[in-house]
Amino acid sequence: MKKEKVIQIVISFLLMTTLSLSLNAQRQMEYLDRGLVVQKTEGGVFLSWRILGDEPADTGFDVFRRYKNGQAEKINPSALTHVSNFEDLEVDLSRHPCYFIRSTSGKQSGEVAVWENAYLEIPLQTPEGYRPNDTSVGDLTGDGQYELVVHMTGRSRDNSQDGFTDSPILQAYTLEGNMLWEINLGINIREGAHYTQFMVYDLDGDGLAEVACKTADGSKDAMGEAIGDETKDWRNEEGKILEGPEYLTVFSGSTGAALSTVDYIPGRGDLCGWGGEGGNGGNDCNGNRVDRFLAGVAYLDGEKPSLLMARGYYGRSVVAAWDFRDGRLQTRWVFDSEGRENPYSGQGNHSLSINDVDQDGKDEIVYGAMVIDDNGRGLYSTGLRHGDALHVSYFHPEYPDQLVWGIHENETNEAGYGVALFNARNGEILWGGEEGKDVGRGLAADIDPRYKGAEYWWNGSAGMYNFSGEDIGAKPNSINFAIWWDGDLLRELLDKNHIDKWDYENGALERLMTAVGCVSNNGTKATPALSADILGDWREEVIFRTEENAALRIYSTRIPSDHRITSLMHNPQYRLSIAWQNVGYNQPPHTDFYLGMNMAAPRSRQIHIIRKK
Repeated sequence: MKKEKVIQIVISFLLMTTLSLSLNAQRQMEYLDRGLVVQKTEGGVFLSWRILGDEPADTGFDVFRRYKNGQAEKINPSALTHVSNFEDLEVDLSRHPCYFIRSTSGKQSGEVAVWENAYLEIPLQTPEGYRPNDTSVGDLTGDGQYELVVHMTGRSRDNSQDGFTDSPILQAYTLEGNMLWEINLGINIREGAHYTQFMVYDLDGDGLAEVACKTADGSKDAMGEAIGDETKDWRNEEGKILEGPEYLTVFSGSTGAALSTVDYIPGRGDLCGWGGEGGNGGNDCNGNRVDRFLAGVAYLDGEKPSLLMARGYYGRSVVAAWDFRDGRLQTRWVFDSEGRENPYSGQGNHSLSINDVDQDGKDEIVYGAMVIDDNGRGLYSTGLRHGDALHVSYFHPEYPDQLVWGIHENETNEAGYGVALFNARNGEILWGGEEGKDVGRGLAADIDPRYKGAEYWWNGSAGMYNFSGEDIGAKPNSINFAIWWDGDLLRELLDKNHIDKWDYENGALERLMTAVGCVSNNGTKATPALSADILGDWREEVIFRTEENAALRIYSTRIPSDHRITSLMHNPQYRLSIAWQNVGYNQPPHTDFYLGMNMAAPRSRQIHIIRKK
């Protein structure tokens, strides 16, 4: 046998072995209930529910209605095997109906009443002078239903600004509006979009989500127990905190008690050591670039989640991976791009994305214009430098790898693209534009069925572009968030407090929903409290705060769909993107399969559902 043939066989064997291992590895993921939602429509009620990630694709469902003090009756003629929503057009709402779902395997949901309004309102205990801001979800109680963790914000400041801020506060609520706990991070944690990145996830696999974030002297858990020395005030005359210890704490999601506290990695070190060159790299010694934080959760071993805490992106970037096991935090690895000649210096973003870019079953960290491998080593850097927006997914049904749509600041680097589409596995740039410009925003979503895959547009673009970088005509005047809302496979556009459909034939936006009485967060970023598939079928919900800051409202679609997809929260990449959505400049979530017009059936994911122990 020729040597070349032997080598080819060995390579094929290794590739098959790697693929087999990645397919057999089972990721720990949370147990979810059916998530049944029942809402009024003009002609009756609309129901939708979850298909769970460990259920057979052909699982059927029956829908039962029960009037007050009456017997339950099945109201669908035959088992529903192709959809996960249903319209009851014969209901008598005056008789106070409740509904439940039973699968053909015999599993039955709890009974659910009809929502009184076009939303589910969750009353809040908002501290005086505060407002609800970024929100995350996790099963804090182990009942299969999500609870909300709300970041309450008072006075806040950008890193570049002097001035004192209020203490960041985290509160937890059930969907029924019961407050579970409150954590006050204290005066030694500054309030602002770049400081407090909080992760809500089941980090130790006990069926209960934890909450992890940066803490400092005087931070208090929900039990009133102080972390560090509560007598210390490390704020300087400008209101910045450039001295004193920094900690990382994991809190119990069910009680808010501090479970494990360690020194934050990385520490500040040289305050002047976090700048870079080109593309708004610059430098300062006043606490701007040194206090830029990001965070995430990743399955670095392919099976169990690890916590990621990061610092810096204009120049030096440091990412520390932690494992929370047996009640304590342990370091896994630390990535450091220190050194201006380092190709990974200055490649960070105002957010990050967690993706298995090399398809080995383990997650990588897409840190803007660079990627960090699951082992903590740099995988590649495009050199396109820092940016403000980032989207990663399978954006084309026939392209074999995930793609990164990056929005960059290259106003001091004339050779660098301000926007670029590149291969997430190896960094190969497919096309780019806006050389030498600071492009603030951009979006990638399949909104036009005439072209395969997602469309791409950005702040200041002349039009909208397809996978090949061709201008295909008018672009939407909406560039914030994308959301799966109506019944087709195209994505809709979420901005401020409303959802729009792109009318690709007339080049105009069509309003689908306006959350009257609600407002968005984060100033001109105009982001929701959260957008995620937290209830019902595979379509996404959106959460807004009310104008008076007294409540959150969850909006869920009431539009029937002929498409049936497993709950997106049991798609590993999508679930992790919900965990990091609150980080920095909030970005919309994406799946690890192509979800759009003419999509193929998503391949089955090997997940291990964890129930409360």
